Amino acid sequence: MPNPPLKAAIFDIGRVLVRLDLPGAIEGLSRGVSLSPTELWSAIEKDPRWHDWQEGRISPHDWHLHISKRLGSPLGFEEFREVWNRSLDPVPIHTDEFFQALSKKLRLGLLSNTDPIHVAHLESTYSLFRFFPTSTRIYSCSVRASKPSPVIFQAALKALKTPAAQAVFIDDILENVEAARSLGLQAFQYVSPSQLCSDLRSLVPALNV
Repeated sequence: MPNPPLKAAIFDIGRVLVRLDLPGAIEGLSRGVSLSPTELWSAIEKDPRWHDWQEGRISPHDWHLHISKRLGSPLGFEEFREVWNRSLDPVPIHTDEFFQALSKKLRLGLLSNTDPIHVAHLESTYSLFRFFPTSTRIYSCSVRASKPSPVIFQAALKALKTPAAQAVFIDDILENVEAARSLGLQAFQYVSPSQLCSDLRSLVPALNV
C-alpha cells in the first residue's frame, strides 16, 4: 500500500539545522580545569545528572553549580552560559528560503534533545525558527523525555495534529530514525543538504526545494 499524502515534516536540530562546534565550547569550559578537552566533554556527557539536564529536571543555574563543582570550574553563570552556547555554530545549515518553500507544503515541527540554555539561544538567534510555530517546537527539556523514547515522538505528532503515517522525521542519528519508523512515521537519516532536498522531493513531488 502506498503511503498516505505527507502533511508534516519534523526536524532534529543539532547537525541537521545547526552545526555543532563542540571544540569551541570545550575550549571555554576548560578554562581553569585540569582535565583534557576529551576528558572534560566525556565527564559532562557521562555526568549522572546529564539526563536530568536534558529532560528539564534541573534548572540552568543548578546545572551550572553542579558542573562547576564537579569540574572545578571558576566560570560564573553568565560566562558559563555564553561558553555553553558556543557549541552552536551561528550560521545555519539551510537558508530561510528553504524553510519558506517547505512551509507552503507541509506543517513544520522540531524535535530535539536539548537543554533550556540552548533553547533560549536557538530561538533568539536563528531566523529559521519563525517557520516553526512555537507549539510545534518539541524539546526534551520541555516534555521531560528524550529521543528515542516514544513519548517525545508522540508529543510532536500531537502538537502537529498529524497521524504518524503522514509525517516524516529527519535526524542525523540512525537510532532515532529507526525509533520514529517503529512508531509508524516515515523517516530518513540526514547526511547533507542536497540529500535532504532529494529525499523530501521524493515524498512530495511538487515540493520546490
